[in-house]
Amino acid sequence: MSSSTAFPGQSPLAETAPLSLRAREPHVPADRLVAEMVPPPRFDSVRFDTYVPDPNQPSQSEAVTVLEGFAAGLGGAHATGSGRRKWFGSKKPAAPAGPRGVYLDGGYGVGKTHLLASLWHATPAEPSLKAFGTFVELTNLVGALGFQQTVRTLSGHRLLCIDEFELDDPGDTVLVSSLLSRLVESGVALAATSNTLPGKLGEGRFAAADFLREIQGLSAHFRPLRIDGEDYRHRGLPEAPPPYSDEQVTRAAYATPGASLDDFPGLLDHLAKVHPSRYGALTDELGAVCLTGVTPVPDQSTALRLVVLADRLYDREVPVLASGLPFDQLFSDEMLNGGYRKKYFRAISRLTALARDAKGLVAQ
Repeated sequence: MSSSTAFPGQSPLAETAPLSLRAREPHVPADRLVAEMVPPPRFDSVRFDTYVPDPNQPSQSEAVTVLEGFAAGLGGAHATGSGRRKWFGSKKPAAPAGPRGVYLDGGYGVGKTHLLASLWHATPAEPSLKAFGTFVELTNLVGALGFQQTVRTLSGHRLLCIDEFELDDPGDTVLVSSLLSRLVESGVALAATSNTLPGKLGEGRFAAADFLREIQGLSAHFRPLRIDGEDYRHRGLPEAPPPYSDEQVTRAAYATPGASLDDFPGLLDHLAKVHPSRYGALTDELGAVCLTGVTPVPDQSTALRLVVLADRLYDREVPVLASGLPFDQLFSDEMLNGGYRKKYFRAISRLTALARDAKGLVAQ
């Protein structure tokens, strides 16, 4: 399509053709992976006082109170004594009694990431002494740096926040258990969010009994905080807009600065060629994602890759405009009833929110 193409009855389209995600194959150096372990742009400005607890869910207000106290307790010297010297001698302070972490458990959309990012912001330490990343990003960091270098890199931190904590396979169970144990020994405080209680990690995905010792060891590092409530993205908000036509999506892509335009099946194929650790870079500087021909996701591997992409788009507040099927029909009943169902429901919730954000891109 030429840069001057116009649809019947419409003004000429923008001169610059939209981008294509399928044309992007980003390579992310390891030092960028470490430097970017901060709350994503969507959560730059969140704080505890910007979290609005549901008055019908007292666990939400309780979580704020507990996390504010937890952050305040991290203001002293590093648990290994790497902070400033005490007035009376230089003996290393004892590590605090009890778990060195908090674990926010609840359904998708109750504000767990908001609270986790608020904890990161509230912790009185330099940004270079605090790390924030998803579970996938943490395992990818280990893959990029190696286990020992990851331990050395993170062991001087005051706090490590892990969003979307998941144990999807036995290898990750052992890897994360070993990493967090080493970091706790070094005095690093931990905070995590997940849709699954620590003692239930791995259920429905692999033979949890075979790794019970590792899972129990992980849960011992955390004080669980249950956060009840409905998805805030659906509280009092209209239903997700229905899909648009291919013509409307294409037209919006050409008219929106920094927009990408891809057919959905082709994008899914491309995601298989890009490591999930690079999906953040894949979405750099996008003004919108425009997709034509959305169809059901064909298999679980593809579905899990789409979940990661949805998370990165949501983190970066990139609106998503689509034609084809609505997003609540992306995953089969088998997927929505399987071991990864909470991931798929989170992806539907987030893509629905981004679809609402994209309504203004379509000419009325």
